[in-house]
Amino acid sequence: MIRRHRGTAAASLAVLLLLPLALAACGGSRRAAPPQPEPESPEAAICRQEARESPAVQRLAREYWAENAANVLRVGEERRVAEIRAYRDCMRRRGATMPGGVEPERRF
Repeated sequence: MIRRHRGTAAASLAVLLLLPLALAACGGSRRAAPPQPEPESPEAAICRQEARESPAVQRLAREYWAENAANVLRVGEERRVAEIRAYRDCMRRRGATMPGGVEPERRF
């Protein structure tokens, strides 16, 4: 009769139970590579640059105060919305079709 210590039996049991989980986590199924985004049109690139340089976005950039967390959140959101608005206005002026089709989500 072979005698084993309880610790050794428990460790062996743990290895046997965890081994399939570890192997499954290492390489179970391969995921397909994410699709590459479509290249930006020349109009979109021009409008994106114009939006970054718009007076509203530049004004908000001057208000940014990195040491104040509330200011960072508020100004960051306002700047994001101002840049999107300037981009969409530019695209409309140029007669370009708009990507998507819904209003951007406003995070508070």
